[in-house]
Amino acid sequence: MKIVATIEARMGSSRLPGKSLTPILGRPMLELLIERLRRSRRVQQVVVATTTAPEDAVIQGLAQKLEVGCFRGSSDDVLDRVLQAATRHKADLIVEITGDCPLIDPQIVDQVVETFLRGEYDYVSNTLQRTYPRGLDTQVFPTRVLAEVAALTQDPADREHVSLYIYEHPERYRLGNVAAPAELHNPDMRWTVDTPEDLALITSIYERLYRKNPGFASTDVMNLLNTDRNLASTNAHVRQKPVR
Repeated sequence: MKIVATIEARMGSSRLPGKSLTPILGRPMLELLIERLRRSRRVQQVVVATTTAPEDAVIQGLAQKLEVGCFRGSSDDVLDRVLQAATRHKADLIVEITGDCPLIDPQIVDQVVETFLRGEYDYVSNTLQRTYPRGLDTQVFPTRVLAEVAALTQDPADREHVSLYIYEHPERYRLGNVAAPAELHNPDMRWTVDTPEDLALITSIYERLYRKNPGFASTDVMNLLNTDRNLASTNAHVRQKPVR
């Protein structure tokens, strides 16, 4: 079974344009995300799923520089983009990651993948019931399931939010959830990057932790934020945009 992590990334963003390549410690945010994903024991290949928009050629260039896969597809039909990226790279199992999660934790990724492999599931994530901070989101499902979904729905929300149809139809698909351990249980925290305030927080976290340990874990981030409440409040007022 070939396990491929797809990263949805593009330069267009309503709240933070160009965020995929925004520098953190002098390196593009997407590069730092890829570096963390490469620490996963279960992921065999990383593929960036970007768009055919001219401005996203720079994302393809970064992927080539880092020697990871890249597929360019529709801006709006993200489901099709991820499906084609997975199919072109012969993925049996997709680990879906979004490009605004530069603190993605390879240990959590592996835990979600292993939960899928141990059970009889069509979909496993750590987001069905939110217990982790937002920004550690990991979703795992077979390519064949996504291909089925692509044939079943043309709803714009389903096509934009890749796995939405799957987890909104528990009567059709076998769903599994991975809950956070007590030390990481804080679903109200935002470790994702959608706004300048989010970026300020993530940049500060990298400045405080990366130089000491490039492979810092989620527990290191949580310990830092529990110690420095002012830092933790940097983006506390930011609200997530609803899916529907």
